[in-house]
Formats: sequence, structure tokens, C-alpha cells
Amino acid sequence: MSNWRLSKRYARALFTLGNEEDSIQEYGTELEEFTRYCRENPEFWQAVSNPIFAVEDRKKVLQFVLDRSDFSLVVKSFLKLLLDKDRMGNIEEITLYYNRLTDEVSNIAHAEIITARPFKKKTLENVLKTLEDLTSRKIIPDVKIFPELIGGIIVKIGDLVLDGSVKAQLEGLKESFKRGE
Repeated sequence: MSNWRLSKRYARALFTLGNEEDSIQEYGTELEEFTRYCRENPEFWQAVSNPIFAVEDRKKVLQFVLDRSDFSLVVKSFLKLLLDKDRMGNIEEITLYYNRLTDEVSNIAHAEIITARPFKKKTLENVLKTLEDLTSRKIIPDVKIFPELIGGIIVKIGDLVLDGSVKAQLEGLKESFKRGE
């Protein structure tokens, strides 16, 4: 089974527990904190994820850090399970998929918005309102600036791509001229 499929399975299991205990957001926050801690502390990350170290030693290091955290018992047990099953290396993917599940139940969508120039605040608000009306979800934007677009915007929300860039329109005109239309 692929790592991504395993990661989804573990994320779903924790999500189900969070849903049953009405702690979805809390568990997600704790998972993100742990993942961030791993990124910011490469020595710790190596100590708990590298199979070159004995499992018992890795458990001790993990326990030391967990004892100093204020994570819930469920998340602490979940992280210990990941170490026991040699899945600690999947923590980034598990966290990513857990966040997707949380966004789904919270009716949130992430939109990559590509534009030639930075938006004014009011313009961004209007774009977000339009996207929220279109998708019936709260939109969290990730705005990227690409001057080569010339003008307009490109929006990506999951599989949906809306290309209103001047560059795309010019390329469309170019194709029309080639076909003799």
C-alpha cells in the first residue's frame, strides 16, 4: 500500500476519534504543532523517525517531548502508535490529509489566486465574495503574483481552474487566427 494511502487511513482514524469526541479542531491543531516541531527540530525528527535508532530509544525521545507538551491523551497515543508502526515518517502527509478532512466538514476551500499585480484590499474582498458564492464555501486565498500574466487572474480551487488572464485571452486569439477564424 502506498504511503499516501496509509497516511490517509491514519488521518481518517484520528479524524473519526476527533469527530466522536467533538475535538476535530483541537486534534488538528495539536497535529500541526507536532509537525511544525519536527520541522523546526531536525535532531528530534531524526531521533524519532530514523530506523537506524532502536525503537525503544525512539520511544523514549518521543515520550520525553510528549511529557512536556499539553497535547491531549488521544493525540499523544496516536503519535506513539505512529512510532510503533514505523509511520512517523508520514506525519506531514497525515497532517495534510487531516486538515483536508477538517476543511471539508467546516465547509472551507483553499483557492490559489494568481494575478499579474497585487490586489487592492477591496478587490480581493470582491473576488473572495464571488468565489464563495460560486462554491458555497468559505474561501481561504493563497495569492501569488506573476507579472507575465499581463493582467487578469487565474483561480484554482481543487480541480476547478478559472483562467481570466489576458495572457490566456491573447493565446486564444492567436489560435483563432491560426485556424483562420
